Amino acid sequence: MAGWRRALRTILSLTILASIFPWLAGTAQNGDAKQKTQDLAATWQGSLGPGQGARVVIQITEGTRGEYRALFYNIDRSGDAVPGRAISQDGSTVKMTFTMVDGTYTGHLAPDGKSITGMWSQNSAPVPLNLTRAVAGGEWVIPTAAVKPKAMDPNADPAFEVATIKSGNPEDHRKFFRLRPDLLEGVNETVADMITFSYGVHRKQIVDAPAWTESETFDISAKPDTEGMPSIGQWKTMVQKLLTDRFKLSFQRNQRELAVYVLSVDSAGAKLAESQGDPKGLPGIGFQRRMGDLSAFDVGMADFINFMTRNAGLDRPIVDRTGLTGRYDFKLHWTPDDAQWSSAAPGAPRPSDDANPAPPLYTALQEQLGLKFSAVKAPVEIFVVDHVERPSEN
Repeated sequence: MAGWRRALRTILSLTILASIFPWLAGTAQNGDAKQKTQDLAATWQGSLGPGQGARVVIQITEGTRGEYRALFYNIDRSGDAVPGRAISQDGSTVKMTFTMVDGTYTGHLAPDGKSITGMWSQNSAPVPLNLTRAVAGGEWVIPTAAVKPKAMDPNADPAFEVATIKSGNPEDHRKFFRLRPDLLEGVNETVADMITFSYGVHRKQIVDAPAWTESETFDISAKPDTEGMPSIGQWKTMVQKLLTDRFKLSFQRNQRELAVYVLSVDSAGAKLAESQGDPKGLPGIGFQRRMGDLSAFDVGMADFINFMTRNAGLDRPIVDRTGLTGRYDFKLHWTPDDAQWSSAAPGAPRPSDDANPAPPLYTALQEQLGLKFSAVKAPVEIFVVDHVERPSEN
């Protein structure tokens, strides 16, 4: 009983997350066309756990390439969808993966194709989830989904209307940089962090900056002066303006040969599912710092590289030579090594005591995403800092 209650609480909390950040859900992800299912395109519904559990609806549709897609709804909580991927059938066995909530479903299709008997797994012991094919007039009503924030005019050149900056709390071990539809929040962010985010550079590309830009942290709350949800490029522009206006940052761009990681596609090909989300929406990346556990939704290679540069503790810049121009949904799970994490870093994960730990980052990249790092020297852009000050008063 405790297992299915934990699973239910997790689903409810993650559904709330999807309603707060609806762009993370996007729409259904592509399944694997090679794992073509048969006779699964339908609306399936059932209750999670024994008795009258949470009502679940899974809509399975067929894509233009013959692959199947799925949307998961917890209709007793909201109308926000969780996209699924890798919908497959092997004989009577049906499997679905819902990467966004780290959930999987495995069931057995009845010979008449009218029901699936199975188990739902999500960060706890598996719980029963038996589905029936909905018939016309018998479909459960899915609540109206949260309204997606209106996008900011793509031609707008926004700045922050209000920006509060204060020194970070040394007793607060959190560290994050969060983009909401109309608010930027940063906790324990350094000037170097802000430069890496807004200009897409590694710390080793920042030259002649005073030591305090790496060590002193700041808490930031900033609201755009233009209506609508900014694009990722507009957020970066606003942070650049904040650095100029409040930190008096000035620099020169130059070129220098540095040790870098070249990110490329492995010979076997990339293992990335193309996202069906809004191409103009914000990318969504969730990261658990207890160990390298990353979930990406509607993310391009530039977004992925920028995030890894800021958060993965890599010792050199990343140069993109993948040739991948789309936006993708994927998960990446690895075990950070001592070189990637400092025990003094806020939020740094503790070493895993798992008997079968995830592989190192470089192995995980290749095995899970079909990408690889090559350590070479190459010319890259550097930022030579001429001037920077501690922030002006709010």
